[in-house]
Amino acid sequence: MREIFAGLPWWVKWVAVPVIALVVFGGLIATVVSIVIGLLFKLLVFVALVGGVIYVVRKFTSSSSSRGDW
Repeated sequence: MREIFAGLPWWVKWVAVPVIALVVFGGLIATVVSIVIGLLFKLLVFVALVGGVIYVVRKFTSSSSSRGDW
């Protein structure tokens, strides 16, 4: 790979090749990034909902057990 880029100017290695890669694989990269962000968001919503359910259940069970003590 180094032999291919050896005689080329710096801007071909550091500008042209990454731009071509983004043009060719840009849709794929955007799809993968959106899937990852979507999964992270769904995971965050899941954790928040489970935490809320645990909080509500503990709140009601602790209040009902304290009522039973009286």
